[in-house]
Amino acid sequence: MTTRREFLVKSSLFSVALTLPSFVQAKKSYSLGYSAITWNGQDEQAIQEISALGFKGIQLRANSFAKYKDNPAALKALLDSSGLQLCMFSSGNVEIDPAKVEASIAQHVKHASFVKALGGTSIQLTNSLRKKGVKPEEKDLIRLAEVMNEIGAKTKEIGIQSTYHNHMDQFGETQEEVELLVNHMDPAKIKLLLDVAHYFQGGGNPADAVFKYRKVLHSLHVKDVRQTEPRYRFVELGQGKVNLEEVFANLDKINFKGFAIVELDAVPDAGKTPLSCAETSKEFLKAKIQYPFS
Repeated sequence: MTTRREFLVKSSLFSVALTLPSFVQAKKSYSLGYSAITWNGQDEQAIQEISALGFKGIQLRANSFAKYKDNPAALKALLDSSGLQLCMFSSGNVEIDPAKVEASIAQHVKHASFVKALGGTSIQLTNSLRKKGVKPEEKDLIRLAEVMNEIGAKTKEIGIQSTYHNHMDQFGETQEEVELLVNHMDPAKIKLLLDVAHYFQGGGNPADAVFKYRKVLHSLHVKDVRQTEPRYRFVELGQGKVNLEEVFANLDKINFKGFAIVELDAVPDAGKTPLSCAETSKEFLKAKIQYPFS
């Protein structure tokens, strides 16, 4: 039988729990990163500002390889001092032209070795194979998957995971093309980096894709998109049409343990800066996703 004292203690604890901010109670299995692409090559500034905002990881692009390939220790020291993990590296395009395949694979392996030296774990693969107005043939999509499998096998040998990034204006623009590619990818060699805004713009539901591809899902690009004339424009989180709350809810449901990387290709509007855009996205994540930034 509960005594009056025990009842009062339990009631007090319950009251305190109710008054705590919801983000204090929230526990997320995934980590949040942020892509340096918005800073347009100013990686050192991006590292400082992304770290100051409380993100745990950063995605860098191949321009950092050109600058630091002979001295990766200098870049690693900068990342370490900022408390940031290199959670993804944009390794560039994959070729399927027989005359270019070998060089393409070799380039991605070089990038993987660079990422290893930086303490990173994964690279991102894209392609520039799509011709405007031309739907890719199934055999070419399959060949792309095969070459990515080859790249993934080689990067795995040095401890780096290769990932495929779905993208508008590339092979893998539509959900049907993504499906075919994933079905021919060897999950032991390459996994999926799901870009939710590209997937949405290509006609798919990214929240559904989180469930559908959960067994091969390595990481995500979390971004938003709005319609503009004549095409579309990527914008800060919560400023477009993607149902990001549903995406994050499904990440919680599958207990996703990778990185969700906020990405914004460029500052979308005059008067804004990479930092101000990142601050807007962070506020969305705090208010709507209840992510516990420390």
